[in-house]
Order: sequence, then C-alpha cells, then structure tokens
Amino acid sequence: MDPMSSEPIAITGATGQLGGRIAHRLSALGVPLQLLVRDAARAPRLAGAAAVVAPYADGPAARKALDGVRTVLMVSASETPDRVAQHHTFIDAAADAAVEHLVYISFAQASPDATFTLARDHWATEEHIRARGIAATFLRDNLYADFLPHLAGEDGVIRGPAGDGRVAAVAQDDIADAAVAVLRDPAAHAGRTYELTGPEALSLAEIAGILGKRYHDETVEEAYASRAVYGAPRWQLDAWVSTYLAIAAGELATVTTHIADLTGHPPIGIAQLLRK
Repeated sequence: MDPMSSEPIAITGATGQLGGRIAHRLSALGVPLQLLVRDAARAPRLAGAAAVVAPYADGPAARKALDGVRTVLMVSASETPDRVAQHHTFIDAAADAAVEHLVYISFAQASPDATFTLARDHWATEEHIRARGIAATFLRDNLYADFLPHLAGEDGVIRGPAGDGRVAAVAQDDIADAAVAVLRDPAAHAGRTYELTGPEALSLAEIAGILGKRYHDETVEEAYASRAVYGAPRWQLDAWVSTYLAIAAGELATVTTHIADLTGHPPIGIAQLLRK
C-alpha cells in the first residue's frame, strides 16, 4: 500500500491509550482513517479521520463500517467474559466486508495453554483470524511498561506471586511506532508475528527499585486474598493473579529486536520511560 494513498485504514480502540497513539501518528502522516468506536463523542478529533459507531459485538454495524476498507487495526476489546465472542463477531464482519489485511494487537507468547489466562483469549482470536483466511499480522505485546507504576498499592508495595521471574515490559509509544510501520506497508508483513518487548527483562524487585517502591513475593493464596477486597468476579481474579504467575514461569522474559526491526529505533527502557 502507498502510505500516502487516499485509501482509509480502519482503526479500532482509538479512544484508548494505544489505539489513540496509533491514530494520531497515522493522521499526522496524512493517512485517512475510519475510526470504529463505541461512542462517537469520545473519538479523537483528527485530520482526515471519520468516526463510525461500530462496537465489536455489533456484526452488521462493523460490516457496514468496514465496507471498502482494505486494512484494519484491531485492538483487543475490553476484558470481559465474552471478549472472544466479540472478537469473532468483528472478525467475521471483516471477512464478510472483504477486508484484505488485519493487524491484531495480541499478547506475548499467546497460546492455548498460556499461564496468563487472557493470553489464551488472544490465541483464540488469532486462530479465528487464520480460520477466516484474512491476511494478518500479529503484534504480540509484552506487559505495558507505562502501567508498571500502577502495580504498587497505596503503601508503595508491588504484590504478586512472580518470584524471581522477569518481564520484558514494552512502552506503548514503541508499540504504536511498530504498528504504524506495519500499517503503512501491510503486505510486507503479511503472515508475520512480532513479539514486541522492551530492551531488557527485569524482575519485579528490580522494577520496584526503579520506581522507588518495594516488591513483596506473595503466595498464590495470598494473591487471591489480597485482591478479594475489589469484589471482582473469579475470571478477573484469575487474570490478575495469572499475570504474575506468567512472569514466574518465565513466559514474559524473552527479549526480541522486533521493535528496532520495525521502527529503526531501539525500544525505550523502563528507567528511560519514567524520565520522560
């Protein structure tokens, strides 16, 4: 695709942190955008961008919004018990609309038996995209480095059963740059899966030190108990706790060069990100 062509790229999740970053970058490059949102009032006001209400779960609305669109960025839906079903509905709409390339924001080491429960959702989504025969690129993001400061409680302690495991957390700005590189020339990345990571894998104790916090290695039982106060459903508790268990299992420790390969610049480290 000519990056400066008049063909629009459909962007989902433009009201969120990551999708918004990507939409702003593409708009600044002069790429026309179709922003698929749940609430048009919350859509960013960007040059060359039109907002269309098309929730993932509304197949007919998504099908109509994607009519004539060849390339789509699909940011995963909010965490809900029916997220995979929503994804399937949207993917089916994209296939019916003859979308040619789908760039999906997935998760590190997505697999059917991933320790992190929601990584299994991402795998199921990837599989449905493959089954529908849409050319695709999967951007499997590690944990967001931007969110690490929010792991600490009010007492300045990060708690979780991660042990000495390491995590190669990645900055959202780097993910956005990588996504833009793929979206500007999707054919060059068809069939590729990129594991997007930061420049190093750190333990939570090391991360806590950078943040000026402290890390407490909980048992699994302690982790569920300390989170019970939020009144979250069991599936949500499982997701929260299994994030730390995935770190302990070494499933988020792999460091890749994919950010640099796609963007031409090295990824941002956690300490550098916090200084920005």
